[in-house]
Amino acid sequence: MSSSQDEKTPPLPPGRDCPLAEWPRYWAERRPTSLAIRDESRELDWLAFEARVERAACALQSKGIEAGDRIALLLGNRTAYLELFFAAARIGAILTPINIRLTAHEIAFQVGDCRPVCLVHEHSLRPVVKEALALSNHRPTEVWSLGGEPDDYESLLNASSATVSDSSGVGSEEPVLLMYTSGTTGSPKGALLPARKVFFNSLNASLYFENGPSDRVLVVAPLFHSLALQILALPIMRAGGGLVLQSEFEPVAVWDAVDRFGITYFGGVPAMHQRLDDVLSSHERSHWNRSALRFVFTAGSAASVELIRSFQEQGILMIQGYGQTETSILTCLSAEDALRCAGSVGRPVRHGEVRVVDRSTAPEDPTEWRETEPDETGEIVVRGPLNMLRYWEEPEATARTMKADWLCTGDLARRDPEGFITLVGRTREMFISGGENVMPAEVEAVYREHPDIRDVAVVGEVDPKWGEVGRAHLVLEPGARVSAAGLDAWARSRLAAFKVPRRYVIETEFPRTASGKIQKFQLSFDPARLLA
Repeated sequence: MSSSQDEKTPPLPPGRDCPLAEWPRYWAERRPTSLAIRDESRELDWLAFEARVERAACALQSKGIEAGDRIALLLGNRTAYLELFFAAARIGAILTPINIRLTAHEIAFQVGDCRPVCLVHEHSLRPVVKEALALSNHRPTEVWSLGGEPDDYESLLNASSATVSDSSGVGSEEPVLLMYTSGTTGSPKGALLPARKVFFNSLNASLYFENGPSDRVLVVAPLFHSLALQILALPIMRAGGGLVLQSEFEPVAVWDAVDRFGITYFGGVPAMHQRLDDVLSSHERSHWNRSALRFVFTAGSAASVELIRSFQEQGILMIQGYGQTETSILTCLSAEDALRCAGSVGRPVRHGEVRVVDRSTAPEDPTEWRETEPDETGEIVVRGPLNMLRYWEEPEATARTMKADWLCTGDLARRDPEGFITLVGRTREMFISGGENVMPAEVEAVYREHPDIRDVAVVGEVDPKWGEVGRAHLVLEPGARVSAAGLDAWARSRLAAFKVPRRYVIETEFPRTASGKIQKFQLSFDPARLLA
């Protein structure tokens, strides 16, 4: 693709007067031969990408799909994901990403819950899709296979007309995405997300990333997750840059792509960055050209000081962020503050009002919420254009989360005198030991600093004396040996006694969501793995 159009004064990205469905057309007119998107099988400039978006919208319309209908995707990272996102927005339909790592039973639940008219799936997932649809109480009218022989999606694109009929695109307050929550505490809920949320989230991302047409962004996190789709992919498409997709995360392949395509930034969760750092730090892998790489982005949990410093020693800046499916990015920590404010997730974004409040005296009345003092624990709440519309057909869950125009994140945090926010736990993860509140995230942060511990998850368990006590599940560094007494001594020098876990369980790995978050509800006590 030509880069001759990346002038010193590039064209401005589309504003509020340009509906998000028109972003591909906007750049096709201004940068037609520049890279828009590539995956492992095709590379598209903006003109070619726009043509495929329009044909996809026509294909959907030809099958009777209209405004408000759901289109479910069981796809890996490929250009069709973004083609169908913009095509759905162009006709007013709602895109519903589904995690391709789910079992047939889990897919059946989500299909039955959102009742899509159309399901587009990887050809390789035919067996699990067949089983899921047999189990589900709903069967989509249209089921299209993609990526094999035959390829229903490509056949429909080739047969479709070139222009969408009778469509004005999706309005600012109309839904464009139905994204299911990660499910770290139980069954997932569908967050219904409007077009204005996508736009303002892209603005916030651009403010921190300072992205533009000259950027090339690598996405290796799955597009069915908010980090990949809403924080990395859509903001760079609004900015007119190039998007490079990889189908799965493999550290060597990531650094190969950084070298080959001149990647300027990419993102992932801390566990991914740890593996990337391990590979980069090995002498035989030091040949990669990283001269174009401006920074890496991490979210999902706070990165450790050691990881930030290790990347910095390699000449790589790390930017951190925090958000939820229901809101996307809420805070960001710049590379300049990453070490000085290690453990923090940064300051609130510009577009959205983020507060840390004490809701205990009036949990249902936002007018009575008290702003917490510096370093006092409270709940993060947010209002403004970043918020979801509601949970899909879950009025009770919506009522628990949305209070007037405020969204209650359930995340507990402290704000320091400079306005930097540090997460200390979740309201549903917090347990009470001997009358004292214990925030697992605070305890976990201490254990992550132990040189022999790679990762940790702390959960509460019933105790006859204290009501609840902590149980720590540990993943050790390769070859490491630890003892319960040694870990107790480590923790007691850093934490109050009631915060120190009573038992330790050794794990080889943690059950995780697609975003890399630990699914704590799946962690159970196994005497065979109890650390003595």
